Amino acid sequence: MSQKSLSINIFVIITIFLSPSYATTSKNSSRYLCYSCEAECEKPATCDNALLCYTYSVIDVEGYYTFEKGCLNKKDLQYFMCKAKDVVSNKPNRPQYNGVCCQGDYCNNGSFPVLTPHVLSPEESETDEVTKNIIYGVSAIFALCFIVGVSIILMKYCRKRRLESWIGHNDLEHFYHDDLRATAAGDSTLKEIFEHSVTSGSGSGLPLLIQRTLARQITLAECIGKGRYGEVWRGVWHGESIAVKIFFSRDEASWARETEIYSTMMLHHENVLGYMGSDVTSINSCTQLWLITHYHERGSLYDHLNAHILTHQQMMVLVLSAAAGIVHLHTEMFGTEGKPAIAHRDLKTKNILVKLNGTCVIADFGLAVTHTRTTGTTNVAENYRVGTKRYMAPEVLEEKINTSVFESYRRVDMYAFGLVLWEVCLRCATGGVAEDYRPPFHDCVPSDPSFEDMRKVVCVDQQRPAIPNRWSSDVTLSAMSKLMKECWHHNPSARLTSLRVKKSLTKIAAADPKIHLNY
Repeated sequence: MSQKSLSINIFVIITIFLSPSYATTSKNSSRYLCYSCEAECEKPATCDNALLCYTYSVIDVEGYYTFEKGCLNKKDLQYFMCKAKDVVSNKPNRPQYNGVCCQGDYCNNGSFPVLTPHVLSPEESETDEVTKNIIYGVSAIFALCFIVGVSIILMKYCRKRRLESWIGHNDLEHFYHDDLRATAAGDSTLKEIFEHSVTSGSGSGLPLLIQRTLARQITLAECIGKGRYGEVWRGVWHGESIAVKIFFSRDEASWARETEIYSTMMLHHENVLGYMGSDVTSINSCTQLWLITHYHERGSLYDHLNAHILTHQQMMVLVLSAAAGIVHLHTEMFGTEGKPAIAHRDLKTKNILVKLNGTCVIADFGLAVTHTRTTGTTNVAENYRVGTKRYMAPEVLEEKINTSVFESYRRVDMYAFGLVLWEVCLRCATGGVAEDYRPPFHDCVPSDPSFEDMRKVVCVDQQRPAIPNRWSSDVTLSAMSKLMKECWHHNPSARLTSLRVKKSLTKIAAADPKIHLNY
């Protein structure tokens, strides 16, 4: 077995037996030096900046020993890698694992835990042989189906070439009106995307090798949402609820982009959706693209506004926390643990989630654009998807956005956030009265407006959502209406920045005695 496969096996086995029994609640923020090695640990290297050092000993399903030492430098990884029981399996073909996390310079210098592989009895060997024969038989059937499928494709191709030679290429189109022309990326393509876009330790989420095994350990409990990209499920992982966003294969670009953004950017923030990992799995011979994140049972801001009338306090907590998340995205951070500036490009109430404490997190980065000032590089997603038409800024609808300037994308975000502010304020009660929830431009365009519908309303007629009369008699809502108008200004350069909006919201909250915030 190769060194690379040994390294993979150790993390596969670690994640199979993760359980919340080891509490890592230390508030010590000291950083340590640790020994680091994979498989061959006779001459270990070193790593630094660690919150904890770790040492693992593993026997995989084939009886191979694997050892590893290294650094844990993210607090959120302590939960998943240190809350683990020591597992010594007495079942055949089951891995065994034992690991230790410790604090202190080079504290992982000790020996590896000793594990004894399980020896199969004759009865177990016979059962194992039957299982292997079944697997071989199923594999042979799949191989036969594959050969038949390839043969059919080749026959179609040869027939097309013959027709083309007889009647000419242009006339051939009349013989293939709506023939199937879509192609799906194979596992090799997905593997390539996954290996090149996900890094271990440099971004958010679990280490890469652990991410690749997540789908095997998650039980899908219930579907909690559907969209044009796919579905969102509530899943259970080691007794905890998590969210699984399952992409259609045609939306592979969005899955790859979100994986890339989450994995390479330091996105950890209380108002950005927490990311655990991405995985590619196969169910009923169909490839599925999974994005695994934290689960928030209150759902999206869209769902929350439909179900609840808000107080001034609740309204301000929602909008200020959402603004804080956007500020974090829009801001470039320098240094070894920095991040580029990120523009979301699809801000709307359905892409903002509500936590149990009433604050918001920003989600869905399938269209995100990044920019690094030091290199002057703007990285735009290679994606056929466009933003939600109802929330598109005038310059996008008119196709006049300057795509070479990153600030243009930030201003598009602020236009959309102005509409989000209007939706939230609509549900804020004054004197016990609030409007029913309505999406922006509900009275001007159909429920699923076309690009042309929105262009006429927003660009030609220059309409914006109507401000209810009752807001003028409420100091806070009156101030909010002025703020949202500055966000959705027709001229992009006249719109407020996310930082300015956050500061303005803070001032509005401070002026209202009914609002008490910890921001």
